[in-house]
Amino acid sequence: MTRRIMLVTHPSRPEVPGLAEAFEQRLAAHGISVEVVPEGDPTHEIVRTDRVVSPKSPVPPHVDATGCELVVVFGGDGTILRGAEIARPAGTPLLGVNMGRVGFLAEAERDDVDTIVERIVERDYHVEERMTLEVDVLHDGRPVAHNWALNEASVEKSARERMLEVAVEVDGRPLSTWGCDGVVMATPTGSTAYAFSGGGPVVWPDVEALLLVPISAHALFARPLVLGPRTHLAVEVVPHSYVAGVMWCDGRRTVELPPGARIEVRRSSVPVLLARLGHEPFADRLVAKFELPVTGWRGPGPAPVEDAPV
Repeated sequence: MTRRIMLVTHPSRPEVPGLAEAFEQRLAAHGISVEVVPEGDPTHEIVRTDRVVSPKSPVPPHVDATGCELVVVFGGDGTILRGAEIARPAGTPLLGVNMGRVGFLAEAERDDVDTIVERIVERDYHVEERMTLEVDVLHDGRPVAHNWALNEASVEKSARERMLEVAVEVDGRPLSTWGCDGVVMATPTGSTAYAFSGGGPVVWPDVEALLLVPISAHALFARPLVLGPRTHLAVEVVPHSYVAGVMWCDGRRTVELPPGARIEVRRSSVPVLLARLGHEPFADRLVAKFELPVTGWRGPGPAPVEDAPV
């Protein structure tokens, strides 16, 4: 039976076509077929349809990764999130190759393509589950949209000149009302993305938690919150708000939020599977991706010598 790999590439990086072609040829030499996903249009216009908005660089509807060993992505974090839209429904592991700047979700860099081919051929990788979010939008008590997120679901104001007024609910109880630029509800994977930019904490990927991070809130109590994995979150655009909102899932899929809209977020039972090539600690990834200074670190030192028996 022929082994299959699906390849998702960034549509506008000039170095990608050559790397993708070499990747295909090397895997073909080992009897592994590569199906290349058609490129999304990076200039794609956002088109509103009954409040639901089409994604940026949309995934063609006929793309199905069922039966593929891996979904491999050549691109930055945005392209990897596009790959996650393909990999998650099929339960296929996702392997990111960074062609961007930070590439926090990527497992390898562009110079590692030869090594990646070898590891795929030998099936020399392990798979890690990453928590995702289920997101429901309601208006006037009626479901408007259902979506999901690997990194975060963010509720944001749609007009620059005004604040968005939202009420936040945790497990069916009111927490606070804020005038703000927005609210981010994130997974541990998303703690280094939008939530991080908003001042939220970095959460290790193996921690089961949800994050809630207010963005530029005008309130005395507007601190980031770390909540349990079974927490049900809700954000309501208050009915008398003069500003409508917009919800983004992973910065790709969005829904318009008129005053009175309610966004409900909870942990999903369907994770994203990430293929990992190594077992390096998450702290090493933080240091590498954010170029953190570690000069002066001396380590734990030698183990203490036990006293000799008397």
